[in-house]
Amino acid sequence: MPELRHDPIQKRWVIIATERARRPSDFHPEPKDGAPAGFCPFCEGNEDKTPPEIFAVRGPGGRENGPGWDVRVVANKFPALRIEGDLDRAGVGMFDKMNGVGAHEVVIETPCHDLNLADLPAPHVERLVSVYQQRLNDLKKDPRLRYILVFKNHGVTAGASLAHPHTQLIATPVTPMTVAQELEAAREHYTHKERCLFCDVIRQESESGDRIVYDDGQYVALAPFASRFPFEIFLAPRAHAHDFGDLSAEGGRGFARALRDVLGRLKAALRDPPYNFVLHTAPNTSMGPRRPGYWATLPYDFHWHLEIIPRLTRVAGFEWGTGFYINPTPPEDAARFLREAGEGNPAP
Repeated sequence: MPELRHDPIQKRWVIIATERARRPSDFHPEPKDGAPAGFCPFCEGNEDKTPPEIFAVRGPGGRENGPGWDVRVVANKFPALRIEGDLDRAGVGMFDKMNGVGAHEVVIETPCHDLNLADLPAPHVERLVSVYQQRLNDLKKDPRLRYILVFKNHGVTAGASLAHPHTQLIATPVTPMTVAQELEAAREHYTHKERCLFCDVIRQESESGDRIVYDDGQYVALAPFASRFPFEIFLAPRAHAHDFGDLSAEGGRGFARALRDVLGRLKAALRDPPYNFVLHTAPNTSMGPRRPGYWATLPYDFHWHLEIIPRLTRVAGFEWGTGFYINPTPPEDAARFLREAGEGNPAP
């Protein structure tokens, strides 16, 4: 019998279509692009083919805008938003508009063209996580920017236009709707119960254990009760923390270890599926004028987390028309498959 499940964080309903239940082997891996290998602007030695680097982690002998780097950050050559200019907010009758001010950066994860994030050595993933944090904190210094999203598109189906492993950051002058809904749900829960909604979810899921994929005592990864997509993963610190930018060195190592493990399990179980991940952290509280008291409880009610979404099914008319999602893999089954998959990563 299909089930309707409700997500208390996004306040949406999901259909778990048990009669359509699908195992990892029922999903076919994304066909690889058969085009011959060509020029890649992100490969080492092609640094002059990208915009100048904003930030880089270099090894001994590495030079600025040249070879010898481990992780490199550049401006997106075709940005969704531009850093220059003023917002110039204005009304247009009943509508509103502002200039497309923001930032759009690319984090080139490794000089190696064919090395997935799940395959990178643990110390390298730690450096990558540190770069995410550094760029997030640097962009928050700009009072025009209200939110910074860190996200990754892996595979053509997930929206990657270049195969070379990379992550992106987009900073916006408004809080994105999905994040705003999470913030509102978190604040409402805290107002009524004086507890963090995310902490309550993590606590309950840990007691059950049915949907837990990874738990090392510091970080927990789980298949959400109302998963929108097959093998969707929610990854978060166990201890309450609202801002990824405040992550300690130890916390960064733990997050890198958890991220590498979970991506390795997905790769092993689903034969390197296309996926997106998005990092939801606190908004930029140092930005310009805002509603008085709106984020007064933010350090207590919000909990930063990463959402990993394998792209195994398509969103079609029913989903667009209703806001419902249909998931053919119960999250309990997905979690069990991923627990059994093992890490799937080479030794550090």
